[in-house]
Amino acid sequence: MARLKDFDEDRAIDAAVDCFWVHGYEATSVRDLAEAMGIGGASLYNAYGDKRALFTRSLERYANRSMRERLARIESRHEPEAAIAAFLVETIDRSVKDLGCKGCMLVNTALDVAPHDAEIGRLVDGYLGELRGFFRRNIEAAQEKGCMPRHLDPQTMSAHLLGVLLGIRVLARTGGKSASAKRKLLEGVARPALDRLVLPSSPAQRLRS
Repeated sequence: MARLKDFDEDRAIDAAVDCFWVHGYEATSVRDLAEAMGIGGASLYNAYGDKRALFTRSLERYANRSMRERLARIESRHEPEAAIAAFLVETIDRSVKDLGCKGCMLVNTALDVAPHDAEIGRLVDGYLGELRGFFRRNIEAAQEKGCMPRHLDPQTMSAHLLGVLLGIRVLARTGGKSASAKRKLLEGVARPALDRLVLPSSPAQRLRS
């Protein structure tokens, strides 16, 4: 049996993430993965199991290096009343600069794989739940500080913000738009939600101007 120490596992998993992210689950073959990861097909099976097992491992890697890293960094740098806007602003920036229109791997999986695979659907639901939790705890914290309207229901508003985020990610994948047109479209999606939160001008000012 192949041992993980026989190759650079971090590099291999990152390569698998990129392969699935670019091509999607169904269109990615074991041969594609082995070639991208720099290992043989037998070693891939021995180390990770089948393609589906490697895909769930890749989702976790993506969640750690992208979603969770971003949430932790933004919450460490911003007050609760500004964290939500900072997250959406960064999401829009990343989406506009995504010239290959790869989008978000979690959102892509929610659309393309989860409807046909209940277990992966539950995994994705858990990851999206972390995003909703980020919105909710920052709304609640900002309300406690008196920086957001208390009439807003954190549970309802966090669900709405998750929907806004998913909409941004899906719309960003549509082609045929210039960067400026795409930014205008995505900011237009985010602005009404931010207006309801009455966030300070920074960093939401870019969405209000």
